[in-house]
Amino acid sequence: MTRWVLHVDLDQFVAAVELLRRPELRGRPVVVGGDGDPTKRGVVSTASYEARAYGVHSGLPLRTAARRCPDAVFLPVDREAYEAASSEVMATLREIDAVMEVVGWDEAFLGVGSDDPERTAQEIRRRVRESTDLDCTVGIGRNKLQAKQATGFGKPAGVFRLTEETWFEMLGERPTDALWGIGPKTARRLAGLGIDTVGQLAAADPVVLAAKLGPTTGPWLVRLAHGQDRSPVVGTPYVARSRSRETTYQHDLDDWGQVRREVAGLARRVAHDVAIERRPATRVVVKVRYAPFITHTHGHALATPTAEVTAIEQAALAALDRFTERRPVRLLGVRAELVR
Repeated sequence: MTRWVLHVDLDQFVAAVELLRRPELRGRPVVVGGDGDPTKRGVVSTASYEARAYGVHSGLPLRTAARRCPDAVFLPVDREAYEAASSEVMATLREIDAVMEVVGWDEAFLGVGSDDPERTAQEIRRRVRESTDLDCTVGIGRNKLQAKQATGFGKPAGVFRLTEETWFEMLGERPTDALWGIGPKTARRLAGLGIDTVGQLAAADPVVLAAKLGPTTGPWLVRLAHGQDRSPVVGTPYVARSRSRETTYQHDLDDWGQVRREVAGLARRVAHDVAIERRPATRVVVKVRYAPFITHTHGHALATPTAEVTAIEQAALAALDRFTERRPVRLLGVRAELVR
């Protein structure tokens, strides 16, 4: 049998869970975020396909979403409901004869042996649909990168195979940030080097990119552009990489004394979460979103891994001290990165 990697991605997961509870909203633009009040500050957690047609997407301010799609139905985030639905899906996937690697609420990689991976993918879609009433898309590839990229071509609720034979046909002319692992910042750096497409990146000299972007990053980006990925599908249980808390303020915080108090409070809440996780933190990261919507982060490494409240709070404040601008703040967040 041939070894394949399948990437299972639940379609518009959070919105889909809400629609199961509110079937009367099917076909309408639905936006989930904050406490469901678009007049307040907050960001979109997810949007239904109908809302996405208006340019509404994850991370967009709720007020902007309301302007773009005034007829949308806005709903509050219900984390417990999404976690319960995710658990049902993952339990269904574990019934498949495969090595399974959970990578989040709504996606997982499966390493399977099959001479007909499309048939396996359709079986997965059927089982998930029957057990949860949720739809998923399945991408098929020779490795995790190819499978992940294939999912984007299969949405919604489809199956798509992407291998080295079709890689450049499907991705060669696309921008570099179409690749899993390349974000806007890296794409801008590549554009500064005259590299705008996946095909151009694949044709780049790894030695030159190593000199420009680093000895590890440069060659890795070229391999990425060729659809090459050496990471295995790992069947060990999924564990969170971090624990975080954040707050969006309805009125800007102008007093940085108050900002420090808020960060300290968030850090204490994170420390409580870390203690429950029973894995110590190694680094603490603070996120500051200045008004109107500019976000920066700074981190501080802990001297030794710990779940001790005072140490995590002090690390958060040390990270906050790295912010030199004292402009009004609309959001604060604290994240503890955990021992793996």
